[in-house]
Amino acid sequence: MNPPTKTPLSDALRALIGQSVDFIDTPALVLDLDAMKRNLGRMAEFAKKHNIRWRPHAKMHKSSALAKLQVQAGAVGVCVQKTSEAEAMIAGGVHNVYISNEVVAPHKLTRVAALANQLAAENGQLAIAVDSVEGVGRLAKAMNERRAGTGVAAVIDVFVEIDVGQGRCGVRPGQPAMALVHEIRKHPALRFAGLQAYHGKAQHLRTPQERRDAIAGVVQAVVTTRKLVESQGIPVDLVTGAGTGSLVLEAASGVFGEVQAGSFLFMDHDYAKNERDPAQPQFEHALFVKTQVMSAGEDHAVCDAGHKSHAIDSGLPKVHTFEGEPELEYFNGGDEHGILRSVGKSWRLPAIGATLWLIPGHCDPTVNLHDTMVGVTGGLRAGKVERIIRVDARGAVT
Repeated sequence: MNPPTKTPLSDALRALIGQSVDFIDTPALVLDLDAMKRNLGRMAEFAKKHNIRWRPHAKMHKSSALAKLQVQAGAVGVCVQKTSEAEAMIAGGVHNVYISNEVVAPHKLTRVAALANQLAAENGQLAIAVDSVEGVGRLAKAMNERRAGTGVAAVIDVFVEIDVGQGRCGVRPGQPAMALVHEIRKHPALRFAGLQAYHGKAQHLRTPQERRDAIAGVVQAVVTTRKLVESQGIPVDLVTGAGTGSLVLEAASGVFGEVQAGSFLFMDHDYAKNERDPAQPQFEHALFVKTQVMSAGEDHAVCDAGHKSHAIDSGLPKVHTFEGEPELEYFNGGDEHGILRSVGKSWRLPAIGATLWLIPGHCDPTVNLHDTMVGVTGGLRAGKVERIIRVDARGAVT
């Protein structure tokens, strides 16, 4: 498989490296590398302290460069949700990838099988989730066809996804999951690797007690299923799941061996609304949209960052406030505009040309709107551009 051709960085982007943040055109997706590295260090320390593996979701940053940075810091590999995301990560040099989602289309499974073969040749490993007998059969067929065509006896790790409260994908815990384990074990090209137990809805429950209650149900479903599988002499090598909102609970459960938290690296506005569990590391905002005021009225100002520069599925962005500056609120202005109003009426609005920094409501789909992230060191006010980070898997939705 040939890696995708990368469009060369523009002269303007290359010229930014070493320049002041003032030279970054707007709107632009900017990554505070100092804050990101602190988040990365805190996660690595947490995983080591709790003796738990961590496999961050690359669907969040969609960058093979950042994925490799996470692996260098101690991550075992990355999760993705799409076949095309896996292709982008592997083409970028990531050798341990888990597609933590169901793939059933035959043409996509042909690509999955090709990736499994490629990683096997590179001493890497590909894994995937399943939640149906049909899905297992289709996966086995694609792997067998690839084996017959290449003569390479690659094996793919397969996790049985159980529905632990998300109400999305996943087989029911207990006997239905057990039936899938048996189905996987019929096929030499598939290896039963464990259980996938992710509760996405729990990530954004606002209080620690709400999250504790939700994850208690997750743990019970996992324990029931694991006991049933192991009672038949089949080892459950790994239980994987968890996100940034609940990772302290899965890590402390004694049941999970791996956490998949990804958003901790950037921390968006929605996650910041959660009441922090004292046991959770103090992650900080690292992803911002730089914007500029382009118009001013009597009671509002207008910036040049609208929906095309940040996602709004988890709410509008928050205007980052530096110490001593007025607090502003962002309102919907459409595709290309953001409306800014003062929170305190005594504060004056920013002038035309003023720079502002927005904290996106949801980091994952915001990143997917941009080809690159501008990495800066030294802070948002007086920092300099250190590197341009490609969003390799932008638009990778297949």
